[in-house]
Formats: sequence, structure tokens, C-alpha cells
Amino acid sequence: MESKAWLVLLFVALGAQAAEEESTPCDNVETDQQTYACAAYNKQTAERELKAAYDDLIQRIRDQYADENDKAVALSGRMEAAEKLWTQLRDADCKVETYAEKPGSKAFEAAWNTCVAQRSDERSEYLQSVGQQ
Repeated sequence: MESKAWLVLLFVALGAQAAEEESTPCDNVETDQQTYACAAYNKQTAERELKAAYDDLIQRIRDQYADENDKAVALSGRMEAAEKLWTQLRDADCKVETYAEKPGSKAFEAAWNTCVAQRSDERSEYLQSVGQQ
């Protein structure tokens, strides 16, 4: 009976692992079209993770300064201003990186999406580190 319980747990674990390994447009990229789709997917994923990291940071600020609302509001305001400036810098950097590509072309879109995804991933890591002592 004990061995059957172990097998059930093994199948549950394998099923959970398979569910975590969802298929993405970046699996088995072989064509230009698949490259463009992968770059768009990476950008969307990175931006979603960036928003989550920002929202988590704002919540950490609220929690950390729960008894000092003025400080929470001030720091949240600073973070919002910093995020707007960072977005401008990211876009300016990506304009430099995509300069050689023809705007509106698939190559431009792929390069832009890749740049935004990379910068967003870096920013997410930074935001996750803020306030972590």
C-alpha cells in the first residue's frame, strides 16, 4: 500500500512539473517568424513581471511604513517618479540599439521587443532588491 502512495505522489509531482513547463513561442525557434513571435512574447512576459515587481515594491513600502503614512506616500511618490524616468531612459536606450533597423519592419520590432524585455528584466531584479535588508 505504501508503494502505491509513493507512485501517486510521483505522478502528482511529475504532473505539476509538466504544468510549470508550459509551451511558449520561444520553444524550438527555427524561422524568422518564430523569432519575432518569441521576441514579442518575451517583451510581454518581462513587462508583466516588471509590473508585478513594482506592485510588490509599493506594497512593501506600505507595509514597512504602515505606521508612518506620510513616509509611505512620499517614498511611493519617489518610486513612481523614478519609474517614469527609468521608462524614458529604457526607451532612449532601445532607440539607440534599434537604430540600424528600419522602423516598422519585423527586424525592428524584434530588436525593440528584445531590448525592452532585457531592460525590463534588469529593472524587475532591481525593484525586487529595493527595501530588502
